[in-house]
Amino acid sequence: MSERKGKVERATGETAVAVSIDLDGSGVAKVATGVAFLDHMLTALAKHGLFDLEAQAKGDLAVDEHHTVEDVAICLGRALNAALGERRGIVRIGHSYAPLDEALARVVVDLSGRGYCVFAASFDNPRVGQLETDMVRHFFETVAIEGRLNLHAEVLHGQNDHHKVEALFKALARALGMATRIDQRQAGSVPSTKGALDRGG
Repeated sequence: MSERKGKVERATGETAVAVSIDLDGSGVAKVATGVAFLDHMLTALAKHGLFDLEAQAKGDLAVDEHHTVEDVAICLGRALNAALGERRGIVRIGHSYAPLDEALARVVVDLSGRGYCVFAASFDNPRVGQLETDMVRHFFETVAIEGRLNLHAEVLHGQNDHHKVEALFKALARALGMATRIDQRQAGSVPSTKGALDRGG
């Protein structure tokens, strides 16, 4: 099987970001974005999705974390898209429920080639650690668009914002782990009646 890896670097006047992902990894994460809670979530994404993930970022955190989080999401989505290639042989659709104490999240993904996100979660506090809670929605939306995948994410229950966000990331990880898995029955074919997932199928 050919390597399913993607690496993207992005440099602007606001950030310098490099993200790489190996879809057939073992859950190893090497992340340092300058936003500690984001690092925690990316580590959970790698661990529970069984991806090897590296993310390094230097951003204008003296302003706020928005540009850094956004550009990490852009690079992660693009790296995921690059690693998927023509998306041959993949399961394509995946879903997961993830609990964390009182919180329960559900994420469903379709690696359809069409970037779209439905995000249904509310938070009681403006921040979890260094991360603005509204940036969680923005992160999911950006990964979906740049990764060219359909993503539905929802918090079904929860009171603690940290628990809700972490449950969302763990559910995303496991849903992506399922959807990116190689299905031997596909025999390397594209899982679409159109025969291609470059523009959706």
